[in-house]
Amino acid sequence: MDNQEKIVRLVTSCPDQVGIVAAVSQFISEKQGWLLESNYFADSETKQFFMRNAIKKDSLDVSLDEFRNAFALVAEKYSMHWYLRDTSQRQKVVLLASHASHCLADILHRWHSEELDCEISCVISNHENLRSMVEWHEIPFYFVPVEKSNKRPAFNEMANIIDQHEADTIVLARFMQIIPSDMCEKYMGRMINIHHSFLPSFIGANPYQKAYERGVKLVGATSHYVTGDLDEGPIIEQDVIRVGHRHHKEDLVRLGRDVEKAVLARALRNHLEDRVLIHGHKTVVFD
Repeated sequence: MDNQEKIVRLVTSCPDQVGIVAAVSQFISEKQGWLLESNYFADSETKQFFMRNAIKKDSLDVSLDEFRNAFALVAEKYSMHWYLRDTSQRQKVVLLASHASHCLADILHRWHSEELDCEISCVISNHENLRSMVEWHEIPFYFVPVEKSNKRPAFNEMANIIDQHEADTIVLARFMQIIPSDMCEKYMGRMINIHHSFLPSFIGANPYQKAYERGVKLVGATSHYVTGDLDEGPIIEQDVIRVGHRHHKEDLVRLGRDVEKAVLARALRNHLEDRVLIHGHKTVVFD
């Protein structure tokens, strides 16, 4: 997380060319902006340029609206996609979960410990078993059962809850339902998922059993943005842990869950800190 000073983040992407860093840096300097962090990357294959600047908010001699209006001229010159985020306005996060608790519990703990700079607006689940844990944190819990024969009403209700809470980010914390394509489109770049990294090797039910029977040596997890293509969205974070012949299936499940919750937490943190820029089917992630 950025330090606890009041910060604004200027995040840009545009076609690569000479002078971008100089133009942006000069603009910030002219507004008396004190740069706390600056990251940039040029993709030599696509000729795209990506930049993230963290600026000490109190150093600016203009309001944020004035900053935005003035920077629009720079952005137009370089054909930029850009935004300016005031971190004093914490992002609103809605969590979706099913029966498994490990990812949800980890996020709630990190939020409660102030490791994640956000507001958790609510938790939505298609099971009731997580209610007491969520409500202990004084977070609203919505039970929305999903009927196998007709899932549409449940997803409509979930979307209404998400919109009522004005969510900036939606996290699927082991939510074991396929999100409809229209919701994927609606929340594009704002919905984050976590899954085991056996895909596509061990698809379907009981992937850990199949992996155990195959004698895998690595167990991992992948966090990505949700798209209409199942589990194929731009990847934010991945990790693996080594396993061996002494491990039973239960060990693979336990170790896999450890990796899943760590990967999801890192992905969410990077997203909240505006370190992730979507670039086609890939991402640029500034560390």
